Amino acid sequence: MPKRVLVTGGAGFLGSHLCDRLVAEHCEVICLDNFFTGSRANVVHLLDNPLFELVRWDVNQPTIFEVDEVYHLACPASPIHYQRNPVRTIRTCVIGTLNMLELCREVHAKLLIASTSEVYGDPEVHPQLESYWGNVNPLGPRACYDEGKRCAESVASSFARQYSVPVRIARIFNTYGPRMSFDDGRVVSNFIVQSLRGEPITIYGDGQQTRSFCFAFDLIDGLVRLMDSELEAEPCNLGNPTERTIQELAEQVIEQTGSKAKLEFHPLPTDDPTRRRPDITRAREVLGWSPSVTLEEGLAQTIADFRERLHV
Repeated sequence: MPKRVLVTGGAGFLGSHLCDRLVAEHCEVICLDNFFTGSRANVVHLLDNPLFELVRWDVNQPTIFEVDEVYHLACPASPIHYQRNPVRTIRTCVIGTLNMLELCREVHAKLLIASTSEVYGDPEVHPQLESYWGNVNPLGPRACYDEGKRCAESVASSFARQYSVPVRIARIFNTYGPRMSFDDGRVVSNFIVQSLRGEPITIYGDGQQTRSFCFAFDLIDGLVRLMDSELEAEPCNLGNPTERTIQELAEQVIEQTGSKAKLEFHPLPTDDPTRRRPDITRAREVLGWSPSVTLEEGLAQTIADFRERLHV
């Protein structure tokens, strides 16, 4: 019998790519999404596939499905979206995760939760190891997401200890690729949209802060490998360890789009981390995983997708 898999947030940017991967592997996939940030357009190509089912549902409400695995990706992941309704973000991180854990406990399913590099805050340790506890402001504007995900990890590990629910924890670093929203406020989508439209490229701070950008297809492969691994209730960094400055990213986007857009500098937002790079030793050793798509290759595919959807 094919494996039955539930993907929460399955109509989102990453969730839809995960659904593609699982359907291609002949899994029966239930895609759960309330369309707060996800889009039906991301999965419309799967609707006629007998292995795929789309269900409109909010994970803050309890539900039950007879499945073997749950990939719990449901949560706004960009600052614009998660700060729009911070209380709802916290509910999704905590109550949504509790509901998925109770589902897995009931049907004896395995759960992978999509955590984030934001649990490290503005790190004082570089690069970031899973053993690092982080430097997070619990009262700042980003706390609803940062602390929400930290609590989600705590709840998941507690269920693993107390109820023996099989849990996997993925700490996802900056990821980009086709199907990103135009207005999500993430740096890659912002730069591509502004560049294609010939608008000034908005850089917050001096542009020397760093991020490590992982292409979506690489990230999805890491999630699947983590789910299939024996790494029980231990966080695993998934991201690209190649560090780039924000200004370097902007210049690369301008070059690949052929834009004449100019850089425009603005003050850095509160609690925005200055450095971010994963140590992926655990992923390499335990999962046999490391990203293979370069930033230049990934941007080419992402820009082509944006051009098509923006009709430019």
